[in-house]
Amino acid sequence: MEKTDLAERYRGYIACLNAQDWPTLGRFVDDAVHYNGERVGLAGYCAMLEGDFAAIPDLHFEVQQLIVDPPHVAARLWFDCTPVGMLFGLPVNGRRVSFSENVFYTFSDGRIRTVWSVIDKAAVAAQLGM
Repeated sequence: MEKTDLAERYRGYIACLNAQDWPTLGRFVDDAVHYNGERVGLAGYCAMLEGDFAAIPDLHFEVQQLIVDPPHVAARLWFDCTPVGMLFGLPVNGRRVSFSENVFYTFSDGRIRTVWSVIDKAAVAAQLGM
């Protein structure tokens, strides 16, 4: 895939997440996807995302920075949201928080095969006064 095609593909994936269009997720994510070194498969990946939206009803993925070097994509994602209870083991309980995620993907045949994610949990703790 060319850089521009892969960038557009990734933006389509983000749009799929923001729309919570789970039946379409398989167009963007491989059946044997790995997340942070663990094979979770498409069903496990989808379940993880559904859980994220259940915990954070106003969850929205905002791409702040995108670097594409086929077959790799690196992104800095931004979140400004209101989790309903615990988030990353922290008692957010309806308070609005902002944080970033640095995430690295490897694509294979146009779909995400591996995901490495680092979330700024310390930023959330700081906002909660912890």
